Amino acid sequence: MDLDKAAAEGLLNERTKIISVAYVSNVLGTINPISEIAALGHAVGATVVVDASQAVPQLAVNMADLGADLVAFTGHKMVGPTGIGVLWGRYELLAALPPFLGGGEMIEVVTMAGSTYAPPPHRFEAGTPPIAQAVGLAAAAQYLSAIGMDQITAHEHDITAYALEGLRSLRGLKVLGPDQPVARGGAVSFTLTAPDGQPIHPHDVSHLLDSRGIAVRAGHHCARPLHERFGVQSSTRASFYLYTTRAEIDATDRRSGLHECFLRGLR
Repeated sequence: MDLDKAAAEGLLNERTKIISVAYVSNVLGTINPISEIAALGHAVGATVVVDASQAVPQLAVNMADLGADLVAFTGHKMVGPTGIGVLWGRYELLAALPPFLGGGEMIEVVTMAGSTYAPPPHRFEAGTPPIAQAVGLAAAAQYLSAIGMDQITAHEHDITAYALEGLRSLRGLKVLGPDQPVARGGAVSFTLTAPDGQPIHPHDVSHLLDSRGIAVRAGHHCARPLHERFGVQSSTRASFYLYTTRAEIDATDRRSGLHECFLRGLR
C-alpha cells in the first residue's frame, strides 16, 4: 500500500498550510518518501510535520536529509521509557512558535507589565522536566547507536520477511499493507476470515494468542479512518523489533500449528 504520489500532489495548492504525515505507518508498515513529500509541500509554501515514531527505532534517520520542518518521535518505541519524546524542528520555526505551557525555565524576563520567553528549546520546557525519563531516553539512544542502526534495519527486514512468509500461508489471512518485505517497517497488521467466510474478530485472535503467550495488539491502532478506508472493522497487529527471534515468529503462524486454531476455534 504505497502512497499515491500523483494523487497527493493533486491535493496540494497555495491554500495548503500544513502537511502532516507518518514516516512509517504503524498499521500498514509502509515507508513514505518524506523528502519527496517535503519538496512538494515547500513548493506551495506548506509546513511539513512528520511523525517518525515508527521510523527512528528502525531506520538511520538524518533529520537534515528528510527536508521536513518538524519531526516528532517517542521514547518508548526505541527501548526507552514512557512519558517522553523528541520534537526536532527548524530553529527559525521553533523560535516563531508561542509556548503552550507556562512555568519555570521557559521565561526570559518577567515584570508586572508582561514577560518575554526564552529561546528554543527552553520556551517549550515549562516546569520541572522529566529528568529520569530524559536520562533513560539518552541511554536508549546510546544503546541503539552502539548496536548500529544499519544492523537494526537489517534484522528488522529479515524478521519481517520471515513473518510475512509464514503469515501468507494462513488460509483466510489478509495482510493490510505490503505483503512483501520491500520499503516497509516491522509492524504487520492483518485480518482473518473463517472458512465459512465470516470475519474473525481481532479481539478473539488476540485473546487466543495471549492464551499461548503471544502478545499482539487488536483494534484500530489509533487509525480508525484507515480501517474504514479499507473496509474492515479493525485488525490484529504483530510488531517486531531488534529483540524478536524467528522462534517467536514460528509461534504465530503455520509453522506452529496455530492456523488450525485460527480457522476452527474462532467463530
